[in-house]
Amino acid sequence: MDYLGIGVLIIGIAFAVLSIFLMKTLNNLANVLKGVDRTVEKLPEQLDGVMSQTSEVLHTSNDTLVDVNEKIRALSPLFYIVGDIGESSRRLTSSLVDMTSSMKKSTSTGEEKVKEKDASGLYGAVALGYFLTQKRKAVKEAAATGNKS
Repeated sequence: MDYLGIGVLIIGIAFAVLSIFLMKTLNNLANVLKGVDRTVEKLPEQLDGVMSQTSEVLHTSNDTLVDVNEKIRALSPLFYIVGDIGESSRRLTSSLVDMTSSMKKSTSTGEEKVKEKDASGLYGAVALGYFLTQKRKAVKEAAATGNKS
């Protein structure tokens, strides 16, 4: 055998070893592709299940939303009533504040009148009472005319 024959023999052996290695690698790749094929075959069924569950969730959400909207519509008048009550109480409170400040001014004015006239004792108390009743009548009349407007 000459060198050319030995070289061809070595190349043949290397090619055989390479072919065996490639055969094992390609066989493993074929097994992986078979697994992927099985997974892909199951995919449409799984997607159908997911889509049906998603549509059920959407229908349930829509029903829940309709129910919530009905309940909110039923409660809306209650919220309007509470708002009206709040507005009325604010008006009442502001009028009470005005009346209280007016009474405070009238009391201090009555006290000054008692001091001016140097009225003390029973006479001072009677004068203060009279002045307060007059002032109260004036406030009631002002409130009555204010409410009519």
